[in-house]
Amino acid sequence: MKRRPSTKQFSPVLCAILASGVSLHAQERAAQSSPVTSVQRGVRLVETGRCKEALLLLERGLPRVTDKALRYHAEMATVRCAMAVDDEQIAADMLFQLGREFPGDPEVLYVETHLFSEIGMRAAQVLQTKDPESYQARRLQAEALESQGRSEEAAAIYRGILKENPKLPGVHYRLGQIDLALAGDAGQTDAAKQEFEAEIAVDPTNASAEFVLGELARRKGVWDEAIRHFSRAAELDSGFLEAYLALGMSLTASGRYIEAKSPLEHYVKLAPDDPAGHYQLALAYSRTGDQADARREMALQAQAAARNKSTDTAQGHAVRQ
Repeated sequence: MKRRPSTKQFSPVLCAILASGVSLHAQERAAQSSPVTSVQRGVRLVETGRCKEALLLLERGLPRVTDKALRYHAEMATVRCAMAVDDEQIAADMLFQLGREFPGDPEVLYVETHLFSEIGMRAAQVLQTKDPESYQARRLQAEALESQGRSEEAAAIYRGILKENPKLPGVHYRLGQIDLALAGDAGQTDAAKQEFEAEIAVDPTNASAEFVLGELARRKGVWDEAIRHFSRAAELDSGFLEAYLALGMSLTASGRYIEAKSPLEHYVKLAPDDPAGHYQLALAYSRTGDQADARREMALQAQAAARNKSTDTAQGHAVRQ
């Protein structure tokens, strides 16, 4: 059996070369196994357009990277690369992760706007290609016409959809909105009201339709009807803050001050920066003899109005700059 030669048989120069080679190989393997190195290399690959290779490195290394700046750049690079290779799932998941780790970041919000817009456009193109006669494809077409101000053309498509699908939720609501827009502020709203009522007949859980019916009644001073619809909207959607404010205002306007306090208290608790809520609640307190609470709400109303004015002034200054 042949014995493995001892390094003692080699010259000192050759031994040094062999030792150097082993050291370099070990360093290379260590670098490849380092998550930071892996992620940094992935980011560089993104910059050269080698997205498939980059995604493998980024996916492997990112969970173990703690440096926030590196994570930010790597996650943004992952979003760009994922969209480039048509992997919308990875792009969306990473963007949601960016939103959690860097809430309110302007660049994240900018990319999010464009990414989801692009995903929506891709889905619409697939729908139009695969099933252009489906009611879903025609509904998208009608919505696009609405956004272009071509309301009557959109309404014609919506009505065609309803002929084939009379119990389809959401379409009567769209027609009601078109009728309201065509009527204007002082126009006839009977046609719109009929559409919103038809929407509720199809979908009794539509809080938005209930709210609009309440608003139409409020404008005419039909308080019992307005209160009924606003109450139903708030019942259907506990997060529908405008419904609580409108309900409180309608109860106050009809002289039902004790009943008005509960929805208004709920509103100001969740929307403390709206002066209108504090004013309406102060009115309800005052009319029911709660003068101390009324004074407190008037003070809060003044503070909220001052904050809003300060914000508007700052925003106006920023625009001028």
